[in-house]
Amino acid sequence: QVQLVESGGGLVQPGGSLRLSCVVSGLPFRLYAQSWVRQAPGKGLEWVASIINDGSRTTYEDSVKGRFTISRDNEKNTLFLQMNDLKVEDTARYFCVQGWMSLATPRGQGTQVTVSS
Repeated sequence: QVQLVESGGGLVQPGGSLRLSCVVSGLPFRLYAQSWVRQAPGKGLEWVASIINDGSRTTYEDSVKGRFTISRDNEKNTLFLQMNDLKVEDTARYFCVQGWMSLATPRGQGTQVTVSS
């Protein structure tokens, strides 16, 4: 059974930082590209960032470029998202999903990120 468990969210002021984690089990993590997606209240799913299976290539949605960094640890089956200089518009529930630039339906519960002063 595939499980994805996201963590690391919280309440942060504009300009602050958070590091999200996603532990994946039940599939050969190292074989697949992985993505972070997010969903703000009342809005649809938005793709945020992706990383290729060996971590050698990444890509980002334009609004997060230069502020967010996606990475992975294939030994620990874990995906990360370092988020710096957070903005109010980054407020959303964040999910990890399998695939490159994927908008697959999230399997996990996600982790809430709230950016507010």
